[in-house]
Amino acid sequence: MMSSSKIKSVDFYRKIPRDLTEASLSGAGLSIIAALAMMFLFGMELNNYLAVSTTTSVIVDNSSDGDFLRIDFNMSFPALSCEFASVDVSDVLGTNRLNITKTIRKFSIDHHLRPTGAEFHSGPVIHFIKHEDEVDEETVEGAVPLNGVSFDKLSHLYPILVVNFYAPWCYWSTRLRPSWEKTANIIKERYDPESDGRILLAKVDCTVEVDLCKRHHIQGYPSIRIFRKGSDLREDHGHHEHESYYGDRDTETLVKAMEDLVASVPRENQVLALEDKSNVSKRPAPLTGGCRIEGYVRVKKVPGNLIISARSGAHSFDASKMNMSHVISHLSFGKTISPWLLSNAKRLIPHLGRSHDRLNGRSFINHRDSDVNVTIEHYLQIVKTEVVTVKYSREHTLIEEYEYTAHSSLAQTIYIPVVKFHFELSPMQVLITENPKSFSHFLTNVCAIIGGVFTVAGILDSILHNTIRVMKKVELGKNF
Repeated sequence: MMSSSKIKSVDFYRKIPRDLTEASLSGAGLSIIAALAMMFLFGMELNNYLAVSTTTSVIVDNSSDGDFLRIDFNMSFPALSCEFASVDVSDVLGTNRLNITKTIRKFSIDHHLRPTGAEFHSGPVIHFIKHEDEVDEETVEGAVPLNGVSFDKLSHLYPILVVNFYAPWCYWSTRLRPSWEKTANIIKERYDPESDGRILLAKVDCTVEVDLCKRHHIQGYPSIRIFRKGSDLREDHGHHEHESYYGDRDTETLVKAMEDLVASVPRENQVLALEDKSNVSKRPAPLTGGCRIEGYVRVKKVPGNLIISARSGAHSFDASKMNMSHVISHLSFGKTISPWLLSNAKRLIPHLGRSHDRLNGRSFINHRDSDVNVTIEHYLQIVKTEVVTVKYSREHTLIEEYEYTAHSSLAQTIYIPVVKFHFELSPMQVLITENPKSFSHFLTNVCAIIGGVFTVAGILDSILHNTIRVMKKVELGKNF
């Protein structure tokens, strides 16, 4: 067996007998300073180990969410009726989707942007409305022309008042005119306004009775509205003051629709039944002239447009009276990010998410009445940001978000004013990667701090001690 003396020969830390050591005030001072320095440097190293560091790089977009991008939005239009509000999508590849309804919800709102009822249902999209085949130039007037005073009087006199709000310059109003006048004459003969008194067909020229049409939120021409006297027609979601007719516009169909309406009114007491069993193609008309549009659309990841406008295949619009002012409550791209996940990502990079919904809460109002035909455009440049964390030596995607810059402008146009969001995605993406910290590296640095400070302090103590000894010898030499 190896003797203990041989083992002791490999001792790197040979001991000096305590009697041979000497304590000094300078050594004690340096020891205290060295201990404080070790504690300070250890704290700095620990803070650096616990802190999160990242590396930011720009790479070609390798999105995991496919070739489509989701756009979530919630916008309010104080002067656009839900009856005609349309959400359209187009792009440079030729995609052109009009009047998207599947993922969109609409709510009528007042001028304070507050909802006035349940969700507004536009019903199925009508691509073709039948009109009279032959236009009779010598049509006999049958509908009663109304103004503001006569409208209020007759709407309280007849259980059912059906009004055609039209504009003489409108193509669709011109096509409706002969069948509407014929229908009015036929209904007048079958249900005499004096002896029967259950229904009356009338008309309003919106170029003359501007205030009356504005009061009833008429934005498209022609608009056929059904007004009921007494108790309003009640449905599951409440009541409404009037309805809009959306059926065909030929004489035969209009006459049948009017007869169905009359059938719901008892002739004896002329009181409107609370339950409407007619088969007339109609829906509740919006109570107000504003609309809140919310939902989402999916678009291809190429430059394109999200357009909100007034659209109808059988109505005309007066571009000079269209006001596309709007308030953006929310507009974002990509998957919806939970607040918890976003706050967790901000641990890595504090400024993350500042441009995720840059337009939220912004208002774009056209206050200038003299400026008509104003289209409001938003140009959006979108960049994807991906945050990657490292756990157990494996990369894990923490969050994927799309941030954007926005530039907005108001421009006059000769066409129907719209709100257009022109979006363009960058082919590059920002990749933020968390830099992993090694615990062994932390221990190595701690050992280096302790050993380095101890060694440096020892050197300084030796220099200081020897300097003091030399000075004492010199002083003693002078005395002798």
